[in-house]
Amino acid sequence: MAPTSLPKFLYPFFWDINAKKLNPREKPYFVIQRLLDKGDQEAVRWVRRNFSSELIKETFQTMRDFSPQKGRFWSIFLNLPKKKVLCLQPHYLKMRRMLWPY
Repeated sequence: MAPTSLPKFLYPFFWDINAKKLNPREKPYFVIQRLLDKGDQEAVRWVRRNFSSELIKETFQTMRDFSPQKGRFWSIFLNLPKKKVLCLQPHYLKMRRMLWPY
């Protein structure tokens, strides 16, 4: 079961919200997505210790806000077919290039 609060060392990855009030148990997809996409090695360890592999895989099938590079890495690492990783779907990649062509 996920904890109900984030440790302080993870607060910098949640610069756009009040990290003290974030409950990982209530918003697991958001927490997993942010930390696996923007986090460092320690953040990744924390995610893997506190969330099940199944929930982590579900996050990649539910959240499209991963960078394509991180999506490809995690699809290989988690043995998750690319066709199931939402951020790697052609329609999303096309939209992403239109909005952010860099």
